[in-house]
Amino acid sequence: MKLPQISGLNLIKILRKFGFVIVRQRGSHVRLEKKINEDILKLTVPMHDKLKKGTLSRIIKDSMINVEEFERFL
Repeated sequence: MKLPQISGLNLIKILRKFGFVIVRQRGSHVRLEKKINEDILKLTVPMHDKLKKGTLSRIIKDSMINVEEFERFL
């Protein structure tokens, strides 16, 4: 499955629909967190106009979101 190029802002909007919350921003990087049971899942998203496909793929994998489920929000 091929992922499209999206911006960091669009990715953050999608991740917020999955329950992630913005906790801070430092420079051009935004930190999001989501509590899962006793664990806290932490992600860092660069606020670039176009994310590299490898970066997008890694963030989706780290977020523990199914790619098909993620694509429904594109």
